[in-house]
Amino acid sequence: EDPRHSSGSPEDTPRSSGASGIFDLKNLAADSLLPSLLERVAPEDVDRRNEALRRQHRARTLLTLYPAPDEDEAVERCSHPEPPCEHFGQRILVKCLSLKFEIEIEPIFGILALYDVREKKKISENFYFDLNSDSVKGLLRAHGTHPAISTLARSAIFSVTYPSPDIFLVIMLEKVLQQGDISECCEPYMVMKEVDTAKNKEKLEKLRLAAEQFCTRLGRYRMPFAWTAVHLANIVSSAGQPDRDSDSEGERRPAWTDRRRRGPPDRTSSGDDTCSFSSFRPATLTVTNFFKQEAERLSDEDLFKFLADMRRPSSLLRRLRPVTAQLKIDISPAPENPHFCLSPELLHVKPYPDPRGRPTKEILEFPTREVYAPHTSYRNLLYVYPHSLNFSSRQGSVRNLTVRVQYMAGEDPSQALPVIFGKSSCSEFTREAFTPVVYHNKSPEFYEEFKLHLPACVTENHHLLFTFYHVSCQPRPRTALETPVGFTVDPLLQHGRLRTGPFCLPVSVDQPPPSYSVLTPDVALPGMRWVDGHKGVFSVELMAVSSVHPQDPYLDKFFTLVHVLEEGAFPFRLKDGVLSESTVEQELRASLAALRLASPEFLVAFSHHVLDKLVRLVVRPPIIGGQIVNLGRGAFEAMAHVVSLIHRSLEAAQDARGHCLLLAAYVYYAFRLPGTEPGPLGGAPPVAVQPATLARGPGRPASLYLARSKSISSSNPDLAVAPGSVDDEVSRILASKGIDRSHSWVNSAYAPGGSKAVLRRAPPYCGADPRQLLHEELALQWVVSGSAVREAVLQHAWFFFQLMVKSMALHLILSQRLDSPRKLRFPVRFLDDIAALVGSVGLEVITRAHKDVEQAERLNISLAFFLSDLLSLADRGFVFSLVRAHYKQVATRLQSAPNPVALLTLRLDFTRILCSHEHYVTLNLPCCPLSPPASPSPSVSSTTSQSSTFSSQAPDPKVVSMFELSGPFRQQHFLAGLLLTELALALEPEAEGASQLHKKVISAVHNLLCGHDVDPRYAEATVKARVAELYLPLLSIVRDTLPRLHDFAEGPGQRSRLASMLDSDTEGDGDFGGTINPSVAMAIAGGPLAPGSRASISQGSATGSRSGCPLSAESSRTLLVCVLWVLKNAEPALLQHWAADLALPQLGRLLDLLYLCLAAFEYKGKKAFERINSLTFKKSLDMKARLEEAILGTIGARQEMVRRSRERSPFGNQENVRWRKSITHWKQTSDRVDKTKDEMEQEALVEGNLATEVSLVVLDTLEIIVQTVILSEARESVLGAVLKVVLYSLGSSQSALFLQHGLATQRSLVSKFPELLFEEDTELCADLCLRLLRHCGSRISTIRTHASASLYLLMRQNFEIGHNFARVKMQVTMSLSSLVGTTPNFSEEHLRRSLKTILTYAEEDVGLRDSTFAEQVQDLMFNLHMILTDTVKMKEHQEDPEMLIDLMYRIARGYQGSPDLRLTWLQNMAGKHAELGNHAEAAQCMVHAAALVAEYLALLEDSRYLPVGCVSFQNISSN
Repeated sequence: EDPRHSSGSPEDTPRSSGASGIFDLKNLAADSLLPSLLERVAPEDVDRRNEALRRQHRARTLLTLYPAPDEDEAVERCSHPEPPCEHFGQRILVKCLSLKFEIEIEPIFGILALYDVREKKKISENFYFDLNSDSVKGLLRAHGTHPAISTLARSAIFSVTYPSPDIFLVIMLEKVLQQGDISECCEPYMVMKEVDTAKNKEKLEKLRLAAEQFCTRLGRYRMPFAWTAVHLANIVSSAGQPDRDSDSEGERRPAWTDRRRRGPPDRTSSGDDTCSFSSFRPATLTVTNFFKQEAERLSDEDLFKFLADMRRPSSLLRRLRPVTAQLKIDISPAPENPHFCLSPELLHVKPYPDPRGRPTKEILEFPTREVYAPHTSYRNLLYVYPHSLNFSSRQGSVRNLTVRVQYMAGEDPSQALPVIFGKSSCSEFTREAFTPVVYHNKSPEFYEEFKLHLPACVTENHHLLFTFYHVSCQPRPRTALETPVGFTVDPLLQHGRLRTGPFCLPVSVDQPPPSYSVLTPDVALPGMRWVDGHKGVFSVELMAVSSVHPQDPYLDKFFTLVHVLEEGAFPFRLKDGVLSESTVEQELRASLAALRLASPEFLVAFSHHVLDKLVRLVVRPPIIGGQIVNLGRGAFEAMAHVVSLIHRSLEAAQDARGHCLLLAAYVYYAFRLPGTEPGPLGGAPPVAVQPATLARGPGRPASLYLARSKSISSSNPDLAVAPGSVDDEVSRILASKGIDRSHSWVNSAYAPGGSKAVLRRAPPYCGADPRQLLHEELALQWVVSGSAVREAVLQHAWFFFQLMVKSMALHLILSQRLDSPRKLRFPVRFLDDIAALVGSVGLEVITRAHKDVEQAERLNISLAFFLSDLLSLADRGFVFSLVRAHYKQVATRLQSAPNPVALLTLRLDFTRILCSHEHYVTLNLPCCPLSPPASPSPSVSSTTSQSSTFSSQAPDPKVVSMFELSGPFRQQHFLAGLLLTELALALEPEAEGASQLHKKVISAVHNLLCGHDVDPRYAEATVKARVAELYLPLLSIVRDTLPRLHDFAEGPGQRSRLASMLDSDTEGDGDFGGTINPSVAMAIAGGPLAPGSRASISQGSATGSRSGCPLSAESSRTLLVCVLWVLKNAEPALLQHWAADLALPQLGRLLDLLYLCLAAFEYKGKKAFERINSLTFKKSLDMKARLEEAILGTIGARQEMVRRSRERSPFGNQENVRWRKSITHWKQTSDRVDKTKDEMEQEALVEGNLATEVSLVVLDTLEIIVQTVILSEARESVLGAVLKVVLYSLGSSQSALFLQHGLATQRSLVSKFPELLFEEDTELCADLCLRLLRHCGSRISTIRTHASASLYLLMRQNFEIGHNFARVKMQVTMSLSSLVGTTPNFSEEHLRRSLKTILTYAEEDVGLRDSTFAEQVQDLMFNLHMILTDTVKMKEHQEDPEMLIDLMYRIARGYQGSPDLRLTWLQNMAGKHAELGNHAEAAQCMVHAAALVAEYLALLEDSRYLPVGCVSFQNISSN
């Protein structure tokens, strides 16, 4: 023989390297040993110990490791509305820094305002600033009072609701009146230069002297001087440029010539998208050029022409000679909470750290279009704009004209009120104000704005007095400084309404006569002289911004009438008519009907007041002439129309469910029951809420609402009780006894003689107190409403439902009934109305489901929330009966519905909202003892409510019913029963449109379980076990759905392998899988608790393969994680009871389910995440942009919500949500694509934890099943299936933590049932050996420790059965050979350590010291060691295929004594050849293997059909 091959010759292999191999192996260090492995312990103790170990270091919650439920499905999510707040647009802060002219001779005053050129509208009030130095201000000492701090502001915050590229910031300058027209006065500023100061010294002195004289004499009058404008769009768009100072060559040009290139300037877009003032880089602007004012062109119309011209490249203005000056202003976005801020009423806005700091003024906006926002703060401002005056026909010296404005509270001159806001550097409020004077002009135009603070109570006497003066500029002897040359008056109220708008008033030459204020100047009084024959010569405009005066005739009339009724002040003058008690009711009804004609802007602004008054009319019907006038229906209809109008106006401002945010905020924050305020208006004394006043005994309290002289019967509105009937009489008596007025005065400061007692007219409410309860009236009116009104109400049903719920809650609190039994809280009549209402709304939902899906969805959700709220307030049994009735309604319609999926989807949303109730678990009566239930819920009778108590050990039908959707289960756990019934229905194989429903219903269950997981109330294990009982039928439902779950265990028929293994019948013959679940059948037939409905179901022929829509991978995973949640949290003893009662095929299917769970949650590793990430990232980049708008909507609120829920910490802020459960604490970033490395690591970590927890839950369940079947006859087949699941779990990629427990379970199984491996199935043994050896080669020492222990025990077990362990020996050797041949990154060094550990066990095992066991183990270990050594050699020759194959051949020959191993190596060789493309050689190996097998078969049995040994193969190959 060739000496080179000696080391590989069959004789030499074991021997030549044997000695060194043994030596190597003995010298290795072993891994640590498991301490108690060799002790002989009772199996029960081992199980107990294993279980205790498994309980340690477990994840407290399972679902926090699983991706969060889908946000889009969360119909039950409903956040509180934002509190109503003042409306602001985008806010800009303008700071005036300095104003410097070439010459400084006199004070100059500035005015800033915003103008929109395209809309031709001034869009802000004026801001007045004074940048003069103290020395210049000193010239006005003679006229100045001490200036108020508020008038020293130099910065202002402007608000722009509708930004557009056409907005200009206009700056006007005024100076003290002096002789000469505007051009003369501007001349020095245009001609003189600062550099020539020395040259022009005399001229300057002269000018200063003149200025000083004019300031002393005419200091209180102003004249127009110059103006300029800044185009805001340029500032905003040129954010990239550092400073807006004009450069040296641009010094001569006006500031706006520095046009930023942003496309054509005359842009026609609305500007909302092109122009945003909320975020731009702050800019400092130096405006260098001003235009002198022209006396003939001072009006706003002229200004708009100038501004439009300014935007043209060849502006005419540019050719004019400018007044050179330097005005420096800062323009920047306003900060969120600026300090030292004053509101338009000059109130301090917090934070205001120091009252002495120079303030910033908020400037009131006049938006270009309607702004729909309710008034939230008191505002009562009047703006007066004198436009022009025509005195051309007025005789006498009337040239320098000024108009003085005064707000008069009477006709005496002393009655001028200090309500006119001061401008700059003056007192805060003044009693009179003047317009600037245009020199020598008989028909001046004005640009002035007077701002007045209207008194809270304006009366008929209040009026504006305009006095026209001629001012003599030159001091002449015997000439007064000012001469009155005309008078006119403008009364502020007309028929109780504030007069606003443009007026053209005649002017009288004489002073007005006494009592002039009652008449308008249009009335020509005899004996008075009028300018221009009583024609209108003075044009003035009044504009109010008020939260007191609704500037809408319909609203005005409504408020007036309600006020008249509250005051009881008859007769009352209304416009031209007089209201008497007889006509007021008719007027009020007409006014209610006319509310729908009101202007939407004012209706929204006064929405809170309007709704409050309507509620008051419903709750406190007025008494007119001793008769109660029931305006309930009218008020209800008006409310419906008002709500519709508001909703339409605010189409844009809606939340995800289409609720108008303003109305939602009204109900949540503003709505109060009338009579609960400290002192109501009108004569009725304030009612202190006391039990004595409000409740007398059960039922409908006598003291309240019995006096309904025009009462509406709940069934028929036309059956009014005749006045004076017995009923009426009784109720009056009861009412007079029921309310003792003295109660209400007790301890009241408003009581007669109290500190705040008020003299009042006799209270209009005499005799009976006609109070209704709002919720009762709303329900009644809704039920009996006509079709038109009903349609309006249904459109916004959520609002009326919420109003009712809040009213009910307030009623319970105020009448102190929260402690009374639920059944006595509300009268039967009201509950009947509610039942009728819920029935009719439910019917609407069903009928609209096919016509108007969106409307049906909204109605459905509103109804569900209403019932959910009722669960908190009313008798729960009553509410459950409503739910049941609704279900029956839907079920009846389902049978004939053209599109049942739509209805089922709606019902599913309905159920999901009900189940989102804060006390959902309690409502399900999770732990009723054997006694009757304590809850007043009539849905549970005492006989059926006995849930299983675990004291009884006998097989218990109750336990079975807990795991099935049985009648008792659904009676006991009503809401959970509804949800699980929905799930069972959706998972039915025959269900239509199932794929849509699958995701929805599974998401609903998942969402609930997630809620339970993070709810601190259910944190304790015992409590959570009770909660899990509500979901036990889920196990049966999913078990029966198994064939349609997504197959995660790749490989054909993997899912049903174990079930068919245990199935004694043919597949699905009498199997539960095929028949429809009887409880599900009941649910399909009728309401969930429809009795006797089983008969109506055709049980159908039980087809074996449950065809039908398969579930998607995502839905399947979510469903499986829900099952695992139940298995993890349920009481083990209960699961054991259940498993014991299962038939074999069902048990098999349960094991299949566990197998599928392992496959579905197997850990894929970080690499998989990175791969998925890179794939989805490529696909998603373009999709992302498109989807984002679709999903998040264009409004930011939804975006904000999604963002917040991602950031929310596990137990973060939980205030703003309907209740804690639906918060997405567990939100992972799995829905994002472009993840960072850290995020991917985090995700992989979470995924790994999930995989471990899932595997441990499966392991716990397997242990329960094992304990259950120990006693059963068919235990072998079940245990075989269990072991397969265990082996699968050991074979998948698992964490070290799980493997320790998994291997412990495997050891316990083998020790208890050794016959499983050694008598039954060879495959199992081979599988197990392969898995164990693979883990013996692990890099982690704890895994090696447990794997070696398992392998050692396996040998020992085999040895103890037959005094040798040939089978294990053979399987282990074969497994190792195939491992070595197939596993690329196999670590032989670690495996050697495991072999050493097994040797150590054998040496230390006292029990088998006398047998040959230790010796046999040693032989086996050395044999394995040899194989490993060969492997090392193979690794060395990895790069040299020839040598490698040669070596493999020698190894194969070395195993002539062990045919199995020889076969294995021949197969390995064939594989390697095939890999290298040597197909002939591969075939040779296979032929060789076949011949070997044939030889052995010939030895075993001599059959004709078998080849006779190697001889038969000689024709093919001579090898």
